[in-house]
Amino acid sequence: MAESALVISSKNYSSWSLRGWLLARMSGLKFEERAVSLDNSAARAEILLLSPSILVPCLNHNGLTIWDTVAIGEYLNEIKPAGHPILPEDVGARAHSRSICGEMHSGFTGLRSALPMNLKRHYPNFKIWAGALADIERITDIWRDCLKTYGGPYLFGAAPTMADAMYAPVCTRFLTYDVKLDKTCADYRDRIMALPDMVEWIEAARNEPDEMPELDAEF
Repeated sequence: MAESALVISSKNYSSWSLRGWLLARMSGLKFEERAVSLDNSAARAEILLLSPSILVPCLNHNGLTIWDTVAIGEYLNEIKPAGHPILPEDVGARAHSRSICGEMHSGFTGLRSALPMNLKRHYPNFKIWAGALADIERITDIWRDCLKTYGGPYLFGAAPTMADAMYAPVCTRFLTYDVKLDKTCADYRDRIMALPDMVEWIEAARNEPDEMPELDAEF
């Protein structure tokens, strides 16, 4: 296997870094993790050399540079480094997965603005504004529909897939901001949070320096 590197930013604040990292782990790709802060001009200059769009995550593999989370997932599904896909094999389920992944990729701006990812904090009885509530309702509808359609325990069946990676940061937000969920969705949230890769990521996030500036959810 060729040498690979995944460029990420803050583990505490960067929801997109978490998604890309989970996708790489799910795929079985062996990669070097490289963290780049975005809090100063020198760091931004450095990441520009690694990722043309100044976005993280950014995967470098076999001489290729892939810097969009969905593109990373699609690429990993094509090369299947561990021999198994991270998208459903059934064509209909795969199309469904791409639809809900795309919805997360481009939507839910109310939730992003109102509930930024922050793994070190917990806000009991947090007051959630109406725009975010609409996004929460849509996300939980997606979860219930997928769990019912494909039988769980993950969104598309017995094993975690790209869809679970895309919605994993939402699970952290629901805990941080004390979002009340029905049993089906709460159980799914807890199942994602208990994944060994999630446990490892969260432990590392809690060990980040407290003085690191908060980053927008898009990073």
